[in-house]
Order: sequence, then C-alpha cells, then structure tokens
Amino acid sequence: MGDLGRTICEKSTAGKNLKKLRTAMQAAHIQACIIPTTDPHISEYTPEHWKTREWISGFTGSAGTVVVTSDKAGLWTDSRYFLQAEEQLQGSGIELFKMGLPDTPTSETWLGQELSAGDIIGLEGAIYTASDALSLIRFFQDRNIQVKTDFAPYNEIWKNRPKIPVNQAFILSENFTGESAQSKIQRLLKEMGANDLTVLASLDMIAWLFNLRGNDIPYNPVAVSYAVVSKKETVLFISSEKLTPEVAGYLSGEGVVLAEYDKIYSYIAHLEENTQVLLTPGKINYRLYTSISSTCKINEAATHPIDAMKAVKNEREIAGFRNAMQRDGIALLKFLFWLDKQLEQQLEVTELDVSEKLKEFRSQQDYFFSESFETIAGYGAHGAIVHYAATPESNAKLLPEGILLIDSGAQYLDGTTDITRTIALGAVSDEMKKDYTNVLKGHIQLSKAKFPKGTVGMQLDILARQFIWKDGQNYLHGTGHGIGHFLNVHEGPQSIRMNYNPTPLQPGMITSNEPGLYKAGQYGIRIENLLLTVLDKTTEANDYYAFETLTICPIDTKLIDFKLLSEDEICWLKEYHQKVWDLLSPGLSEEEKDLLMTKIKSTFETIK
Repeated sequence: MGDLGRTICEKSTAGKNLKKLRTAMQAAHIQACIIPTTDPHISEYTPEHWKTREWISGFTGSAGTVVVTSDKAGLWTDSRYFLQAEEQLQGSGIELFKMGLPDTPTSETWLGQELSAGDIIGLEGAIYTASDALSLIRFFQDRNIQVKTDFAPYNEIWKNRPKIPVNQAFILSENFTGESAQSKIQRLLKEMGANDLTVLASLDMIAWLFNLRGNDIPYNPVAVSYAVVSKKETVLFISSEKLTPEVAGYLSGEGVVLAEYDKIYSYIAHLEENTQVLLTPGKINYRLYTSISSTCKINEAATHPIDAMKAVKNEREIAGFRNAMQRDGIALLKFLFWLDKQLEQQLEVTELDVSEKLKEFRSQQDYFFSESFETIAGYGAHGAIVHYAATPESNAKLLPEGILLIDSGAQYLDGTTDITRTIALGAVSDEMKKDYTNVLKGHIQLSKAKFPKGTVGMQLDILARQFIWKDGQNYLHGTGHGIGHFLNVHEGPQSIRMNYNPTPLQPGMITSNEPGLYKAGQYGIRIENLLLTVLDKTTEANDYYAFETLTICPIDTKLIDFKLLSEDEICWLKEYHQKVWDLLSPGLSEEEKDLLMTKIKSTFETIK
C-alpha cells in the first residue's frame, strides 16, 4: 500500500477498526481472523449488536465474509454486491474478492496460502454456523493450522457497542396463523420421529412455532430467543424484559416453559445421557453445537422439520397472503400515480423520495407492520447494482427519461410482500425494450409452468433464463426464493436457481419469480411476482402442479416490444392485467381507475 492509500485507510473508520482488531489478534497470538455476516441465530439481517463485519469493513450488504491477517484483509461477497462493495471498501484497506468468478479463490484457499503451519485462526463460534465451523476446522487441520473458536474481542475493542435488543415481543393471533402453538409443537414432535429433543436457534423457526413475533431485527418481525423442544418439555429461552403478561400467559397456556435467554447453554450441557438430539448444523451456531452434553447422540438433518412445515402455508395463511397482496397493490398503484404526477409537473424526485413515499402509502394500509427489506430504488446505472440502497451521498435525481428499478416489500400481519417493477420514466432505447421484453418472457414462462410432483427449482430455472441466454446475457442471483408468512422475506428450504437444491416444490409453498438483466454503468431490469404452488391435475402418471400468481400490480407496458411476445405470452399478460383490474379497481377513485386503465390498456389493444 502506498503512502496515500495508507493515509486514506487510517482516516477511515473501517481502517481504524481494522487496526484495533489486529492489536487484539496480536495480543491473543492469532495470525488470522474470520468474521461472517450473521449473529448467534444465523439471521440474514442482524441486530446492531452483531454487525461486527460491517463495523470492521464499512460494507453494509447483507452477505459477505471478512478475513483479516496481520498485513492483509479481504471481503468475499456475491454478485449482488460487487458494485456496492467496490464503492464501500475504498480506503478501508480491505480487498474485494468476487465470489463465483472463475479466478476468485475461496476465502479458505486464500487464507491457506497466506498462513504457515502452526499458525492460529480466530473466530467467534457463537456467530458461526456449526456446519461452516466444522468444515473450516477440517480444512485447516489438514494444513496443520489451528482454528480457535472462542476469539471474540469485540466487546473490548468496539467502543459503545450496541446492546442485545430487548424489545417487547407479541403473539400473532391464530386468526392470522390458522394454528395454535401447541398444535405446531405436537406436529413437530411427530416429525422428529425417534429423536428425543431438538435445539432451535433460528429466529423465524422459533417465531413460527410459538406464534411469536417481535421487533428486534430490521424487516424481520422476530424476537431474539432460543428454544428446546422435547418429549419431556418445551422451553423458550428469552429475556424476561421482552415478555408482557399477555405473551407470557399465552405461551404458558400452550405448555411452554419460559427461561432467560442465556440459560440455553447450561441447559443443553446437562441433558440426560443418551438423549437423541435432532439438529440442522446449518441452522445452529457452533458454540451451541459444542455445548451439547457429550453423552448425547446428535442426529443431523439437512432440512429441519420446522423449515419444511412452515414452508407449506395453510389455508388461513394463504388467504392472508391474498388479502395482503391486494392491499399492497393499492399502495403501489397510489405510488405509481404519485410518481407520474411528480414527473409530469417536473417536480424533483430522488431515489430516497421513492423509498419514503412507498413506505408512506403502504403504512396507510390495514395490518401494516414494517417494510420487509430495505427498498431498492435504482435509477439508471444504479439499477444495475442488484442490491443497491440509496444513501444521501449516492441519492440520484430521477429524470423524465430512462428506467427506474424498484424492488420493495412490506410486512403485514396477514402476509409478507416482495415485488419488483422496472418502470420507464420517459424515452427508452430499443435495446432497453428488447432486454426488458426478454426478461418479461422468462418471467411469464415460469409463471405458466406445469410440472410433476417431485420437481425441484433447478429444473424450472431455465424457463426464466432461456430468452436472455439466447441473447448472450445472464443474471447471477437466484430466480426464486421462499417467503415467510409475516416472517422473513427470504425463506427456505425451497428455491428456484441454477444450482441444485433437493427440496421439491409443493402445494402451499410461496416462491418469488424474479429474473433480471443488468448492464453495469447503464441500467438494470428485474420483474418480480410471488407464486403459490397449487395442484393443477392428477393423472395416471403423477400429480401435476402449477403456479398461481399472488402479486397484484401492473407490469409496465411502455417497455414491452410486443413483437417479441408470443400469442401465449400476450394472453398471459392480458389475463394478468385483467386480474389487476378486477381486484384493485374497486378500491380506487374514478380518477385512479382511469389512471390504472392507461397503464394496462395497451395490453388489451394488442392484436397478435
């Protein structure tokens, strides 16, 4: 590093924090440190207390791992964050490693090359998944490098570190969940088979099982806690500060024993001899995993029964999703009408204005709780940054030209929404229209899919990519993720993506459909709806499934080159926009109905 680079690094907060960490490493005789993006509950979004990787690096994306040695540091993150990471790591002294590219080494390989036999790697086992920690330990054992899993100097070196949240939790009514906590616990015990006990650390699993919700993590309505479910008793480990009399009363009435949050470790350390413990190593932290009494037998499951259970929504939850989508659609329409008016009157609108106005319109809807993730409002070149989030420094002014990508969602008590629309703000090029239409064609083909029971997401993924592949384009993110019911906006175990996931799609699962196309420095395109898997028909060969589109919002027709659409694709678009009209127009004023019709009428006027 040159003198100028060193000066910039030292002046940056990230550079100063990196220096503090290296001092702690030296004191502990540790030659390297690994910091993942998670917390003891393996959360996608973490409370401020556990945003260690962000504190060290200055990178705010939701995925990434920082590796630090005595003289080098790197951040590994995926394609969603390449452009964002390049910007945020400037002056930090941390090099960006782009995961998934052929020439990018894994963090383990890179670290193995930087270290020597006898060196020690430090990590905090409480924020590392058991599966990742075990894999890491095995990898470095072969190289005679030790992994120390109790290196956690952050309380000492992180000045004014935020506290673990103790916000009050609440119970989600069975009017929304459709099932009591006691019923879910009994179903879980049956699914556990011969296992005596399971340990839960994942907050959405705990929230679903106990009908418990909270406000401890941005965008995810969950409460920081652990749980143990056994044939003997069910224990929820949660700070008593979080429990109102109503919450405590409901849980006790459902047969749940309450204990303080940090008592989980001593509880599992003293389990009875020969207890059969069911775990999913990827959903529990390494400290918990190694705290279980050595006299117990651990049985590992690739997918925890709770994840499989909550992925299949019941009829009450599905009805809630449909209602939430309808209200969300009204909010989105009012936003689109507002945006059109602002641009027509040549009033200033920025990316941050878009985010704020979307939240405002959604907050006016019944059962609104919060946004389901940070809104992505990317104008022009910012749209090519897959998970771009506007800041006061990057905040772009919208002009009556080009395209705007908006990916946003809301948490309602009866459902979670996630929708992306790419909008023409004025004149657009033929290239933009071609790219947009190819993305739309893939979106439609996946929406129309019919497939036999047992089909996994990878087998359907090509339907969404086929047209951009023909044009030599691709996107590196997944096509579809599961979504929770007033829970995490990203939920497993199912997915639709290029890599293999053994979980088959089943009726009751809700999965996103979001193909895209991104041209760095120019624009980004993505179209996203949520799909419900339903039974289509039963034949002698098998049960066949299809998708019902749940999201209700117009698709911008100004960006479509209708000549590139097949008759079936135009038919799908007409039916979709008819559904938008039928479900949303009754909730609109006469003026708003006219505005909606202007957005969809070209669909009906198209003759193929």
